[in-house]
Amino acid sequence: MDSIAVALQPYKDRVGLTAAIVTVVQFFSGVLALNEIRRQGNTRGFSVLPFLGCTVFCLLNIQFGQMLRDDGMIRVNFIGLALNLLYVCGFYLYTEGPRKTAVWGQIGLAGAFTVGVISYVQYEDPKLVEFRFGVILTGLLWSLVGMPLLGLNDILKNKSTEGLPFPIIFLGAVVSFCWLLYGIILRSNFLVVQNLMALALSAVQLSLFIIFPSGAVKPPPSPAKKRN
Repeated sequence: MDSIAVALQPYKDRVGLTAAIVTVVQFFSGVLALNEIRRQGNTRGFSVLPFLGCTVFCLLNIQFGQMLRDDGMIRVNFIGLALNLLYVCGFYLYTEGPRKTAVWGQIGLAGAFTVGVISYVQYEDPKLVEFRFGVILTGLLWSLVGMPLLGLNDILKNKSTEGLPFPIIFLGAVVSFCWLLYGIILRSNFLVVQNLMALALSAVQLSLFIIFPSGAVKPPPSPAKKRN
């Protein structure tokens, strides 16, 4: 990896800028989901977890960026944090009365998890914290990227990719590739491992669109019998 890092070092700023731009573009993909919620007038069929997960991930990445002294990572995740907080607020506004309590509960759990991790980072041994914090971020990222695969059984059963957000998955693959290159340049093993696995998960999801290109496969109608 060192030889690749040396070769890419002159392009560090370009790769970092590209990673930042495509990440910000991906952050705006939440607008598509919120627009669908707005059109139907409620949040039925949608979950607040992707928005909450991204909010927590961005907040923790700001902390990780401070540890790495990487201003670009900090700026990008500040934008992501602001956008996803707006998405959570929008989701809550369109949530019907009885479901608001459940949303508040999920927000509370996400907040408690975030406070717990940040508190741990402040008191952990500096020699250990970067590694352990990186493990937490890696697990969280993989959970977010792999979330669409929770419906894999239905996809295989119906032979349809309906419900999989192709633009978001495709952008996720591009984002993972860019941050993978940036991680190599920074010689950050965690950025490399995080985004290599995220890229693999995105590739699995994109392959489903190739396997089932026409959506649901329906049996052909039986020919009508001729009457005598």
